[in-house]
Amino acid sequence: MTLRFLGAAGTVTGSKFLLNTGPSSWLVDCGLFQGLKAMREKNWSGLEFDVADLTGVLLTHAHIDHSGYIPVLAKSGYRGPVYATDATVDLCKILLPDSGYLQEKDADFANRHGFSRHSPAEPLYTRKDAVDALKLFRSISFAKQTTLETGLTARFLPAGHILGASIIELGLPNKQRIVFSGDLGRLQSDTMLSPTLIDHADYLIIESTYGDRKHQHVDIEVELAAVICETAARGGTIIVPAFAVGRTQSLLHHIEKLKRRGAIPDLPIFLDSPMAINASELFCKHLDAHRLSDRECRDACGIATYVRTTEDSKALTTNRVPKIIISASGMATGGRVVHHIKNFASDPRNAILFTGFQAAGTRGRSIVDGAISVKIHGQNVPIRASVHNIDALSAHADADEILAWLRNFRAPPRRTFIVHGEPNASAALQARLSTELGWNCVIPSLGEEVSLT
Repeated sequence: MTLRFLGAAGTVTGSKFLLNTGPSSWLVDCGLFQGLKAMREKNWSGLEFDVADLTGVLLTHAHIDHSGYIPVLAKSGYRGPVYATDATVDLCKILLPDSGYLQEKDADFANRHGFSRHSPAEPLYTRKDAVDALKLFRSISFAKQTTLETGLTARFLPAGHILGASIIELGLPNKQRIVFSGDLGRLQSDTMLSPTLIDHADYLIIESTYGDRKHQHVDIEVELAAVICETAARGGTIIVPAFAVGRTQSLLHHIEKLKRRGAIPDLPIFLDSPMAINASELFCKHLDAHRLSDRECRDACGIATYVRTTEDSKALTTNRVPKIIISASGMATGGRVVHHIKNFASDPRNAILFTGFQAAGTRGRSIVDGAISVKIHGQNVPIRASVHNIDALSAHADADEILAWLRNFRAPPRRTFIVHGEPNASAALQARLSTELGWNCVIPSLGEEVSLT
């Protein structure tokens, strides 16, 4: 039995793990590489295995760095099942077509404005490709033990993080157990479930996004109110690059509470992301997948004006009335928020408010790190707006929370593989696991194959 690390190894993106049990071959996650150009170009390298040999795909959650390569898999001839939780399937129906659409739009924009080195620029896949791939999805309820084949079972357990996110526990024919953490959520979140505690695994694949960091211990609403009030007093607009799933809904929940008690000015709020709008509606559908009540969901989603059309989005850039614009993507790598940053970032009255981790190579990371300008659509855009990052809104467990989750194991796994983190983060988590828990843990390299015996 072997495990091959085809993504999220030495990097925080492109999650793909190929498990060969002998009789079958299973891909856990199938994500896009994002961030640095060298990473993004890996998306064009093609598959490193024959789809004819692939039995199935197991998807931890819907974020594009975990799910976004599935349309390429389907384009390459894969016709097997993609197993995921009910909420993850619903989210992928939104996120994957949107990913294809954005790639088409970016390719078209590059061709019309002549700033691509490819002629013509082509999308990795189209919206139609993504819609076609959705036919492969099969829903599995949380905690239900599912037999994938003789002797191989799977359980999808709540991971917190975002709607539908799961820890995948595989039971093998030899009675061993492999656990894939997926992306672990916060142990105490205002909106999301806590990650399910696991007490045993023979092999563990653990994420390390925040392996070298601790979240700020701050009152989120106090921090939010300070940014909003200070920017409004300057007559400025707050641009919030927010992840459409989870982060947006949490943000709306906190802003609604602030507005209700009069802690912030009554600024107009615009949710300018069709994907985030649809995801917000799913929050009200999947009440068992988060902490909010039906009333809290509807109150949070009701405070914003939904901006669905491109024309209405463009109109926001000419409207200089102080306001809050929440728009995807969360790391400012694409989508409508890029146009808002382009139009609002040069005015010092305005603010750009990030709400969590910014991967290396993204515009978000550059701006948070203090860049005086960023390139957007071939132009250098000066950053004169105030820049903020409320890290406490992050949907990822920090280093202490990961360790707290791991301490629930009755005994160390035979081997623990540290993935889904930038090199420093993975190394820091490895050091803590070794010194504090005494675990045998390794950081696999991209493309590495290991034997599980």
